[in-house]
Amino acid sequence: MMDQTNSFAGSNLATAGSRPRHRMPVVFGPSPGPRQGPDGRLFDWSQAPRSTASVSFLTDASRLSTLLPPGFCLHGDPVVTLEATTLTNLPWLAGRGYRMLGVKFASRFEGRRDIATGPFLSVLWETRTEPIITGREELGFAKLYAELPEPRTFAGVQHHQASWDGHTFLEMELGGLVDASPPQVATAAVAGSHLTGTLHWRYLPAVDPEDDDVSQAVITPAGGFDVTYQTFQRGHGEVRFIRSTWEQVPTMFHIINALAELPVLEGRGASFSRSYGAKDLSDQRVLR
Repeated sequence: MMDQTNSFAGSNLATAGSRPRHRMPVVFGPSPGPRQGPDGRLFDWSQAPRSTASVSFLTDASRLSTLLPPGFCLHGDPVVTLEATTLTNLPWLAGRGYRMLGVKFASRFEGRRDIATGPFLSVLWETRTEPIITGREELGFAKLYAELPEPRTFAGVQHHQASWDGHTFLEMELGGLVDASPPQVATAAVAGSHLTGTLHWRYLPAVDPEDDDVSQAVITPAGGFDVTYQTFQRGHGEVRFIRSTWEQVPTMFHIINALAELPVLEGRGASFSRSYGAKDLSDQRVLR
């Protein structure tokens, strides 16, 4: 059996200075997850490996704006980026991994107190229930389940797909990849109350109709960890969302079709990278 101590950051306790994290069913006590190990300690994410394939395209600003929640507006060109990521050897899953596919675009949030800019993560599909549950409940990520097969590479072209119950609703291709300089790792930037990071909209419906729903903007602050790139390449790519019926994807057809209706006006390039280093996102915070 693998020595568990290699997966933890010393004796740094997740519960130190904060309450233990619970999820349903709470009657069994604190729940292990990405931000809390089985003995309460934090995990060491510095060697967490990942590969990421991304494709970007320019679309119509007025249509893209309809996908933004209250308090948000587009920031810069209306460029949509799809990121397909494979995570492996994750310490919080005892060495297991999973795949995810996110759709994001640059945005700006202005609230009563905070101003923030960064990519708005409109939806994130994942292949395991554990990161979906923990990410929705603890962070407010817009996570859903999808089948994301291992990408197929043929004649220098990467082929990615996303499906649900056997129905393919997305196809993405990357080609012409050549070695390039990796992007600079984002660092946390705060100017007064102006923040940068990945933006989300957290929503939890009330059980009792007399109560209020939880509906709020949240941010994953930029920086706070080191990324080491082993491979970084740039090229070109294509994305196609496939219009779907309610019968084919009963709970997600409206999401797929909204994305399928975004016109692809111009390709804005593609990239592929292999890297390691991440964080557990414990610095997630509400924007007000």
